[in-house]
Amino acid sequence: MKVSRRECGVITRTYIYLCSMIVFPVISIVFFLSLMESGLPLEMPIGIVDLDNTATTRSLVRRLDAFQTTKVIARYPNIDEARHAIQRNEIYAFLYFPKGTTSELMSARRPKISYYYTNTSLTAGSLLMRDMKTISLLANAGVGQAKLKARGATDKQVKAFLQPIAIDLHAINNPFISYNIFLSAFIIPGILLLFVFMISAYSIGTELKFNDSHEWLKTAGNNIYVALTGKFLPQTIIWLSVFYLYYWYIFSHLGFPYSGSKFMIFLLPLITVLAAQAFGIFMYGLMPSLRMSMSICSLWGVLSFSVCGAAFPVTAMDGSLAALAQLFPLRHYYMLYQMCIFNGYPVHVAWFHFMALGIFICMPFFVARKIKNAMLTYIYIP
Repeated sequence: MKVSRRECGVITRTYIYLCSMIVFPVISIVFFLSLMESGLPLEMPIGIVDLDNTATTRSLVRRLDAFQTTKVIARYPNIDEARHAIQRNEIYAFLYFPKGTTSELMSARRPKISYYYTNTSLTAGSLLMRDMKTISLLANAGVGQAKLKARGATDKQVKAFLQPIAIDLHAINNPFISYNIFLSAFIIPGILLLFVFMISAYSIGTELKFNDSHEWLKTAGNNIYVALTGKFLPQTIIWLSVFYLYYWYIFSHLGFPYSGSKFMIFLLPLITVLAAQAFGIFMYGLMPSLRMSMSICSLWGVLSFSVCGAAFPVTAMDGSLAALAQLFPLRHYYMLYQMCIFNGYPVHVAWFHFMALGIFICMPFFVARKIKNAMLTYIYIP
């Protein structure tokens, strides 16, 4: 308890702890949840190059503009100007109707309707490509519908001819196709774990930097395990408070879907925070240098976003990268969240990821004596 009281005093009088453990994490949570509040990016700007300029092409443009994710903001006289507008980041895409489009449509000569989009922003490019492709198909279907009706076909026969297979789509657990529900599941926890990594290494390294290491160990009765437990207990409580606040906000206020039990909602942040703190402690014990340990922790935290499996499936990665992904706590957090909270699978199905986080939690035991030796004998070198 003496060590914990001492650590509480260090936290309250050091602005780095307050900013990194409370202010910045809360700002990150509010920022990302607000950024993706609508679920999908809406009214992304596109342009139109309509050299045909008939009632048919204008009708297609109005339909395109009516889509939720698309907003027609400009018309260009030629392709070059539209391309320059994309390069100036004024629009993300443009749709091109060549001269004679309507006449070729009516005479069934298959006109070419072109659409150009930038994949610099993958999300914007993919969504706008989908909308413009839909409009292109609607143009063909509209002509086909008119011809079939002229021949005396009924609405049922027209529908069967134009759409012989009806797609019955069910988006399990995310029916709104919300990017907020998907992306916030790993971006925000990943940011929190990055802060936990760095603060864990920082809090040990500063004991040596400010010549407080002997006092720290003396307060703990010269027992490194008591010293580490007492030091990180207040930090654990703060991190869990932030994590549970985030969970309360997304599940109770924003209505994020979850099929798992409330016990898992309580358990997952606990073992994840402990694993992240243990990783930071281990990194400092492995390299008893404030600068080096924090650098490795920051690198590990940033790489976590790429290899956790949310942006690119781990099963599709190269074998060596897939194996490396298991060394990142965020990977196991993400899998447990997807399996046990999002999809409601029983705990025993995800035993491997529980075991992995358990191994992370045990890692400080392998370097505790080295940390004690560093606190007693090392001299801080900037």
